[in-house]
Amino acid sequence: MPEPTPTPSPDASRPLLTAHAAIVMLAAALVGAVAGVLTGYSTGNTAGAVLAGLGAAGLSVPILHNLIGS
Repeated sequence: MPEPTPTPSPDASRPLLTAHAAIVMLAAALVGAVAGVLTGYSTGNTAGAVLAGLGAAGLSVPILHNLIGS
């Protein structure tokens, strides 16, 4: 008779982020960095470039989540 598979205890350590979440966040950071650098080069305005990069990163998260899949 095979032994039952042990269930993990509630105290078992779990990863802080899943691999899917880490890939989505990394890709969003890359998109934001590219958008910020290109905006900075085209306008010369650092504050505008930072805002453009943050906006691009934030808007790309749901799109990347759907594109990459779960």
